[in-house]
Amino acid sequence: MRPVQGRRILLGVTGGIASYKTAWLARLFAQGGAEVDVVLTRSAREFIGAVTFEALTGRPVHTELVAEGHALDHITLARGANLIVVAPATADFLSRAASGRADDLLSACLLAADAPVLLVPAMNDRMWAHKQTVANVEHLRSLGYHVLAPDAGPLASPQEGAGPGRMPEPTTIFAHAARLLEPRSALAGKHVVVTAGPTREAIDPVRYLSNHSSGRMGVAIAESAWRRGADVTLIAGPLAVPLPDGVHTVAVETTEQMAAAVRSALASADVLVMAAAPADFRPSQLSDSKIKKGARPEAIALENTSDILATTRDARRPGTIVVGFALETDDVLVHAAKKLEAKDLDFIVVNDAREIGAGFGSETNRVTILARGAQPDALPLLLKTEVADAILDRVEGVMRGR
Repeated sequence: MRPVQGRRILLGVTGGIASYKTAWLARLFAQGGAEVDVVLTRSAREFIGAVTFEALTGRPVHTELVAEGHALDHITLARGANLIVVAPATADFLSRAASGRADDLLSACLLAADAPVLLVPAMNDRMWAHKQTVANVEHLRSLGYHVLAPDAGPLASPQEGAGPGRMPEPTTIFAHAARLLEPRSALAGKHVVVTAGPTREAIDPVRYLSNHSSGRMGVAIAESAWRRGADVTLIAGPLAVPLPDGVHTVAVETTEQMAAAVRSALASADVLVMAAAPADFRPSQLSDSKIKKGARPEAIALENTSDILATTRDARRPGTIVVGFALETDDVLVHAAKKLEAKDLDFIVVNDAREIGAGFGSETNRVTILARGAQPDALPLLLKTEVADAILDRVEGVMRGR
């Protein structure tokens, strides 16, 4: 997985019950193609065994600052790492790291490292809220460490509270690690607006018109843009996939609501990617009460909803890069090329709705990207995460060329 593949990650584990989650994180890194060197503190070994991580990473686990024949492990491990992640990072470890201690292998690695360091605290909610922990975290951030705030939720002991202190899920940690590994991007610091999912147009209080869009493509684009350092606004209809980490989400229901949210976001947008599948029609009349079977209408009159790209065109800032999507069944490239010009787009991403393994609900897609003055760029069948990267690579190309 970009940008984890081929990178070397030093994964530190300290003595907390949340270390069982770190085993899954190690697996995610290894599945992404990274070389993972695990360092266990003495306390961590009371919670989880080295053999678990050796099985998941295929590499030996390191535990001692001065091991037989390996007196300089802290130097070789730290200098070889592209990223250091400590998860969980206990209150004790945060204190020792903030003080610059080097009395075990993991803390010594931090002092010897040039790579980014991501600390993932996990502890009792009262310990996290203690003034000393707050001061330690502030100091660590001032030193350049990245500290991922813990989640609120149930903690290990039934007697403990449910305030912040819970270690984030491995997928969240993985996303933040990937963001730190991503090479410098033209999107860094830019505002990227992405739409995703379907919209729903009510027929009565319990029924609606919609489509089969899951929102997977738009979410993948939002994730990729955030990983590249962008400030991302995701305007989403009802999604069938989890929300991405790190992005600001605006939830909408109808096409008109999505159009209003897009217009508002365009005031500061550098890039707009319209990956949503808004409903094209809505009932001309909305029933105030549920339509009973016995009162079934012979027909439901429909009217057009707003064309979001067309109606918000006047809200675009000069230089905003706009990417549209088209799902076609006939004369795919012809219809896409017309939309590219008519809606004043920089790119349009089109695919055939009838192709197996592509389109709504699928984890994969086969698209063609059209740009003005260029030949159609047909991509092979890819994961939607890969399609998202391909689209944003082309957006970055335009930004660098300006």
